[in-house]
Amino acid sequence: MSFFDEGDEPRQPRPRRPMGGSLAAPDQQTVRVRQAVAAGVGLLVIILLVVGVRGCLNSQKKRGLRDYNRDVASLVQESDQQVGKPLFEQLSGAAGGAAGDPINLETQVNQLRVVSEDLVKRARKQNVPDEMRPAQSNLITVLELRRDALTKIAAQLPNTQATGGGQQAIAKITGQMLAFLSSDVLYSQRVIPYIQQALDDAGITGQTIPTSQFLPNLSWLDEQEVATRLGATAQGGAAAPKGGPAAPGSHGHGLTDVTVGDTALDAEGVTRIPAASNVTLSVSFENQAENDETNVIVKVTITGSGSPITAQGTAPTSAAGETTKVDVPLRQAPPIGAPVKIDVSVEPVAGEEDASNNKRTYSAIFTR
Repeated sequence: MSFFDEGDEPRQPRPRRPMGGSLAAPDQQTVRVRQAVAAGVGLLVIILLVVGVRGCLNSQKKRGLRDYNRDVASLVQESDQQVGKPLFEQLSGAAGGAAGDPINLETQVNQLRVVSEDLVKRARKQNVPDEMRPAQSNLITVLELRRDALTKIAAQLPNTQATGGGQQAIAKITGQMLAFLSSDVLYSQRVIPYIQQALDDAGITGQTIPTSQFLPNLSWLDEQEVATRLGATAQGGAAAPKGGPAAPGSHGHGLTDVTVGDTALDAEGVTRIPAASNVTLSVSFENQAENDETNVIVKVTITGSGSPITAQGTAPTSAAGETTKVDVPLRQAPPIGAPVKIDVSVEPVAGEEDASNNKRTYSAIFTR
């Protein structure tokens, strides 16, 4: 066989490479691995998005609660300082001698009523988180009580100097002072606790919840006091003038016990009292005499750490032989962790000859 004959053998065809130099398709295992990785990355992105959105919502929720607390502070401070303070200055004649001039005084009180009405409208329009709705409902009631009382007081002022009707007007004005007191109690016992609860549930700390005191003192619950401030005369009626004669028979009370929540104060030892943002002392006393009494004043003084804290409450009535309880809210936070003395007294009434059992001193420590 010649050299050229070998070249006639058939040649095996070479496999063709795909056009454009592309690689062969991956096998099924590689495809599954890639799909698993892509699914894992997608799941991770979804988790990060959910965490991020939840974090934003939580931050927004806390900001809304803080904003509401700040808005409430603004409303009640304006109510106290721009309505309550000038009102009682005007009723006392301290703001330009308005007392004794009922027409001028009516105009001034009506101006304050307009401010109070505006506060009610602003309160209704503010943004209220769901957690703050219980506080909001009570806040509206507080501001409405003050507005309505101002309206009724203004309407009665022209009658304080009227012949034959002055006493009735004084009685109605004094009655509206109870509405102011009720607004203070409602705020301390309902608005503050609900705000505090919402902040605590959200884990928000470092917030100051505003207090509010519209009625400057309890002397405004006395008709004779109101009449004197207004330059009128209180005659007859249910409230006797201060220092007037006592009814025949015995008069007097005896202090029985004092509690803070479920904690009873011990006169023999040191009582540890859980301190909240709105500490209220419940004072019970017994009418140990033959006569019913009205407007019985209970006073509380806390000393021993920092400036003394004073507070008082009033029992509208005290029936002979019956026990009466008066809640006395503190207007400021008590000292924490320091020994203090708590003096509690039921003020003597007219005709009371022995008041030695009207008061007690307790040793206590307020704790968190």
